Amino acid sequence: MGVIKTALEIALEKTESIKSDKGSIDQFNRKQAGKKMANAFLSGDVDLSEELKKIPENQRFSIKQGVFDVLITQITMPAIKDDQVRLEKTGLGLAILIENSKNKKDFTAMFSQLIQLTGQYLQELAHYDQALRQQYTPKLRKKEEELSRRVGREVKIDPMQDPEFIAFYNQNITALKGNYEPIVEQAREEAKRLFEGS
Repeated sequence: MGVIKTALEIALEKTESIKSDKGSIDQFNRKQAGKKMANAFLSGDVDLSEELKKIPENQRFSIKQGVFDVLITQITMPAIKDDQVRLEKTGLGLAILIENSKNKKDFTAMFSQLIQLTGQYLQELAHYDQALRQQYTPKLRKKEEELSRRVGREVKIDPMQDPEFIAFYNQNITALKGNYEPIVEQAREEAKRLFEGS
């Protein structure tokens, strides 16, 4: 015959699981606070270093983890100069999170190289853009002339509205990006390793 539990025993078992869940809820809330702090840092609203100093030591790990979770997602290929500025700010934030001085030094050197390479990528991207448009211009002119003949008036086509050009453009830009993506991925992995080793 099975054991019949009293209402008190059942209630005690339930409160036991609530106590352990409270710890995970607190940790989750601290991580969320860290994520908000990271976004505020990226938008220039807070000084990350000063904000972290205000947090009690026993809560700092979860908050730093939340900050890290947001910052690590910002290590991506820049599409425009503003993305490069955001990437630089991300590097500053990650360096603040890495406490071990050797790791911090290694990270700073690695991230400095990443910034140089992504800057080089942006320059190449601008050059590719111009070269691809120039290369496609004769074909675009023929399309404009043909369309102008059909409609009876002069027609100008924006190359970014031409599906053939967009396919040609994307294929070439994707190839360029493919040369740099592994470097960005490697930087992301190295940042994780150095943060975890701090």
